[in-house]
Amino acid sequence: MPLAPIAFLTTLLHVFLAVRLLPALAQATGAWPVFALLLLVSAVTMPLPFLRRLPLPDALRAPVRWVGLLAMGWFSSVFVLAVVRDIGLLSAWAVTRLADLSMDRASWEQGSALAVMALATADSLVGLFFARRTPPVRRVEVPIAGLPARLAGFTIAQLSDLHVGPTIRAAYIARIVEEVNRLGADMVAITGDLVDGSVAELRAHVAPLARLRARHGTFVVTGNHEYYAGAHAWIDELRRLGLKVLLNEHVVLQTRSVHGAQTDEEILDSALLVAGVTDYTAGHFDAAHESDPQEALRDAPPMVATRILLAHQPRSAPAAAEAGFQLQLSGHTHGGQFFPWNLFVPLQQPFTAGLHRLQDMWVYVSRGTGYWGPPKRLGAPSEITLVTLRRADD
Repeated sequence: MPLAPIAFLTTLLHVFLAVRLLPALAQATGAWPVFALLLLVSAVTMPLPFLRRLPLPDALRAPVRWVGLLAMGWFSSVFVLAVVRDIGLLSAWAVTRLADLSMDRASWEQGSALAVMALATADSLVGLFFARRTPPVRRVEVPIAGLPARLAGFTIAQLSDLHVGPTIRAAYIARIVEEVNRLGADMVAITGDLVDGSVAELRAHVAPLARLRARHGTFVVTGNHEYYAGAHAWIDELRRLGLKVLLNEHVVLQTRSVHGAQTDEEILDSALLVAGVTDYTAGHFDAAHESDPQEALRDAPPMVATRILLAHQPRSAPAAAEAGFQLQLSGHTHGGQFFPWNLFVPLQQPFTAGLHRLQDMWVYVSRGTGYWGPPKRLGAPSEITLVTLRRADD
């Protein structure tokens, strides 16, 4: 969608907030010009991070993008709280009229306008802290029926939705790489939406991922944002960094070394199939990248029964279950990131976050390791996930 109509709409919404809040704030506090200035800055800067080329000196572009994205998170909270305020004021007026009670409407409007601004500012500051901290490690055990004994305890460090871009840069990624390397996982899985920008813009900020260490390496699948940013160039760049990008394909990992002669049973018991599909919507950008879990199993050895799929969107799960995978690792949803957007995720995705069961397959949906847009997380903490395979009968 073109940026101009969105900018026009957000400007109208800022005008609505000014009309609804500023008169009451002017009566309630002498600090109302501060709130007026915040609304003005928000209206002006919110569209700027989404311009491909800001007409500003290089030194100013990053700070302006930061301000615009912070404003987006703050505005979102102000708008939702203002709507709740209006509903509350209307309800209070109706109740007092029906019950023939008196209501000091001016006091209610002034107090509630102050509460809207204070709460929106406070939750934006708290959300900024939770977004920018190094994500905590979330440990998840997945019980898989028929899991060979040699695969019990196999670990996967999952990163998802890093969204390297205007506010997530090399230093943030380096902290995550250090945390993942401390886990000593058997493999690392990056389940899409790694970048928000071109290779030329972000090459240096993605580079720390080359330092990820795991026994079997790091595997990547594309998310929808890779296609917005130029998927083919990013696939080449990630492979140059030594990451293994899976495009509707699979690898078979021999997870345990067996000294001396190996029987067929020993080889099969320590084999794990890891597949990856392109993003659920990739076919809209490139027909050759149409997401296909069944294609990802082409020529797979039939006796390797333990099969894991990396798929950016949870929507891939029905096709993955039909193809015979035991576990799908996904992201995309951010767990909603912050209220009220968490309420809309179930309208598009079958799962929002956490471990779920679909037929005979487990689906784990990461809340994401980074964030998109506003540096803000509330009620949906970011995570580095450590998935451990367990035998269902243990």
